[in-house]
Amino acid sequence: MRLLSTERRRPAALWPAALGGVLTLTAGLLIALAPTASAEDSMTDLHVLSNNSDLVVGGDKVAVAASDRIVVADTTGKIEGTVTGLSGAFSLAITPDGARLYAALYRSNEVAEINTATLEITRRIDLADYPCPGSLALTGERLWVGYYGCGNGGYGVVGLDLSVAKPEPEPFDTSLLKSAPVVAAAGNTLVVGEGGNYPTDLFVYDISGAAPVLRGEIDGHANDNARLMDVTVTPDGSHVISAFALPYSFDVWDATTLAKVGGYDGPAWATAVAISPDSAYVAGGRDNGQGVASMTLYDAASGANLHTENTTVGEVVNGSVAFSGRDVFSLVKSRTDQLYLWRLHDMTLPRSTLTLTAAPGGTAHEPLTMTGQLAFADGTAPGAQPLAVTRTLPDGTSAELPGVTTAADGTFSITDAPPVGGRIAYTVLWKGDGEVRWSKASATTAVRYGTTLTLTGPTSGVAGNTMVFSGVLRFEGVALPSSARVTVQRTLTADGSGLRLWSARVSSDGSYIFVDTPEAGEYTYTVLWPGDSRTGPAQTSQAVTVDEPSR
Repeated sequence: MRLLSTERRRPAALWPAALGGVLTLTAGLLIALAPTASAEDSMTDLHVLSNNSDLVVGGDKVAVAASDRIVVADTTGKIEGTVTGLSGAFSLAITPDGARLYAALYRSNEVAEINTATLEITRRIDLADYPCPGSLALTGERLWVGYYGCGNGGYGVVGLDLSVAKPEPEPFDTSLLKSAPVVAAAGNTLVVGEGGNYPTDLFVYDISGAAPVLRGEIDGHANDNARLMDVTVTPDGSHVISAFALPYSFDVWDATTLAKVGGYDGPAWATAVAISPDSAYVAGGRDNGQGVASMTLYDAASGANLHTENTTVGEVVNGSVAFSGRDVFSLVKSRTDQLYLWRLHDMTLPRSTLTLTAAPGGTAHEPLTMTGQLAFADGTAPGAQPLAVTRTLPDGTSAELPGVTTAADGTFSITDAPPVGGRIAYTVLWKGDGEVRWSKASATTAVRYGTTLTLTGPTSGVAGNTMVFSGVLRFEGVALPSSARVTVQRTLTADGSGLRLWSARVSSDGSYIFVDTPEAGEYTYTVLWPGDSRTGPAQTSQAVTVDEPSR
């Protein structure tokens, strides 16, 4: 079975309280922001395969457990180093300042303490009598460890006092557990959930004293809860938020009365849930089972869906979501178990949207104009905002073009002369302004190569005599298609009537020839190339006067 993990959060002074059965939140201030390396979201390949993994964030550190190693990155998503040679690192906990990292080593029956500055293991805590530790939660200097009994039953949870040099496991009564435990804790509340049962129960403990005291049980059968994917506790310990595979919601429970007091609905399986340190937002990961995973930011007080970001790289790993200032981090696992670090930059800021529209076609080396608009969710005018512009050619190479600035109402236009033909993509990026979230838009247009067509022949003749015309069809940057033919039409110059159509074969060198024996009159001969998927259309004309023969 998949080993599960939970969100660990630093305590906060202001957190939700249930009033009249409705969850009401009081927001504080966001924590200090980490430096940003990019204005956009990022998906970083961690170059590791793992079926069981976990993610935590503390201070300026992001840590990912991946079986035999732990990858440590900064809060811009840049990988700083790796702790290797571990035996089953499936669950993590980290101190709020990010200085100390704890890893449950499932196979060696230990908890390892790691200095994140040096990436060295500073001590190992023996759990031989409580085998296969698989879930961690940290409150102050108390580490709660859920152990799985290595498949032989005997599930349970122990506490570790990290303030002493040699912590000794402190067990307590968890005899009601029917499957491997998932633990989460904050404030004076510890939640112990059943990882794989249906129905799935949650047990809530008071940890304000020397030993945990059971407050009660959130009954899985009564609430139709199945397969716990993640669980977290609000920083003040007053509420619990659960993520079950069924139902499709993140449910909010009063940690004292154990009553359901709210929730955040969605259209797909809930896989991971986190609460921002200021209590203003809930981030929830989902998987629709059809190759699309999502991360949704909710307003914690109203339950409103503020915005959702999707990915087709893989599924959001159970329990792997955490806030870092205005950012949200998560783990994504591909179908081949490749792990990626997903950074959703400035996720908590209000949304902006960009649109970009390009003409359905253009010609290489000729001006192509695109238009678009930047808009803010609250309807205010963006004013003059700089936009970055990137062009991507059919071979995948990209180049940054001169940027543009929006008009006061957010509108803008871009003019470019594409250097080649084919499907060319243009992307515009607004990097955000610290108050509104960045946005990006792309448009793809089919650009064809320029075509030249010449026509040479007599400008006068005599009725009944054959006239010979010739010309050359040339394409810029692409070879002539085989069996190319041009269309020839002859019309009366005065009114365009008397249309005659035929075609002429184009030789491999681009030349063509046609003959005609017209009656007396004023004619216009027009040669046309209609264009194809790679080349643009072209035409050329010549006026010819045909006289009656002399007597």
